[in-house]
Amino acid sequence: MHSIPERRSQPAACRKWPFAGTILAILAAAPAAAEGCRHRVPGQDRLEALTPEGDLLLASGRRARLDGVRWPEEPALAAAARAWLGARVGRPLATREEPAPDRWERVVLDAETAEGEPVDLAGGLVAAGLALVDAGESDRLCRPALLSVEAAARRERRGLWADRQPIPAEDAARLAALAGRFVVAEGRVRSVGERRSRTYLNFAPFGEEGLTVTVSKRTWRTLLERGLTAAALRGRRVRARGFVELWRGPTLDIGAAETIEMLDEERAQRR
Repeated sequence: MHSIPERRSQPAACRKWPFAGTILAILAAAPAAAEGCRHRVPGQDRLEALTPEGDLLLASGRRARLDGVRWPEEPALAAAARAWLGARVGRPLATREEPAPDRWERVVLDAETAEGEPVDLAGGLVAAGLALVDAGESDRLCRPALLSVEAAARRERRGLWADRQPIPAEDAARLAALAGRFVVAEGRVRSVGERRSRTYLNFAPFGEEGLTVTVSKRTWRTLLERGLTAAALRGRRVRARGFVELWRGPTLDIGAAETIEMLDEERAQRR
């Protein structure tokens, strides 16, 4: 997704949000795509309709999904997300697309409206608290700035954040009850176990007592390149996201390095 040009004014849909200027500044200042995501092809299309699952039906006859976001599971929130996107039906879109479709033959893209005041579809959903940031099956989050947009929505308790916050990583029972669902959790890393094919971030002395985040070999290599070694991670407060699985205790398998956020740094920046 290309940056929103500075000469443009704030989207009309955002003007009533007290933090809209901050959100737009984050999106404009951030690179359009993380390293490794710059192969996306720019294009144009028109939003014709939406599916119940939040896929975009385009004038070109293609079915597409917005990259970097996860559609809400709760029916009321899903209806609100459809209404938000539905307000843009009929609008031409400027897109940046993956060259190949996903396994469901959907085009994977970033999109913003291309006439009048631009509206970033993924960023707008996240800012309204109507979608979570998710790298999906990719090993990179191409728009890491969306995490900051989500953080703003969380602080303002908008949308899905109105009655929830990230789940404490030490709350094993609550996490286990959410097996099979996508969650955002945070806590302090107690220990790190490096193995040949996986690295384990443990948030409790024993696996059944708290969350374990499993990191693929490739993603762990990326974290090491960024200075996040086992020694650097131990004792740090971390936010992670993914689907809860049960293996001894609740686990999250992380495929994208950007979805492991260092909360110590985030809080230091606020002071």
